[in-house]
Amino acid sequence: MKFQLFTDGGSRGNPGDSAYAYIILDQDGHEVASGSNYLGTMTNNEAEYRGLLAGLKEVLSRGGTEVEVYMDSELVIKQLKGQYRVKAANLAPLNREAVDILTGMRSAKVNHVRRENEVIIKADALVNWTLDQHSLARQLRR
Repeated sequence: MKFQLFTDGGSRGNPGDSAYAYIILDQDGHEVASGSNYLGTMTNNEAEYRGLLAGLKEVLSRGGTEVEVYMDSELVIKQLKGQYRVKAANLAPLNREAVDILTGMRSAKVNHVRRENEVIIKADALVNWTLDQHSLARQLRR
């Protein structure tokens, strides 16, 4: 099965409160899954990778053998393509895991898209909603 995976990650502060989101479309462009998760304190790039990994694992759980990934993180995309070295020690294992999953698929492409992409806008909104919900819960516990 072929899927399109749109992922985003974000941090309020760098490092700071972080979350990720992903949206998966089938080959006809219909949304078949989405998810988000609060991550705690980490860097923006870690959140980007964790969103990618969560989305890739969801694709695999749905029987995906082909994936086209779309992210607005130029750094992550260029690292996945081998155009940039992974210098940060905290990103190296995340990059390896993502590359392992991608190379294990029958077909995989990774694409950098602008933040204005309509599905990335939706994923970004989901990241911010997740961060807002965590912040609200923290305030209510006080």
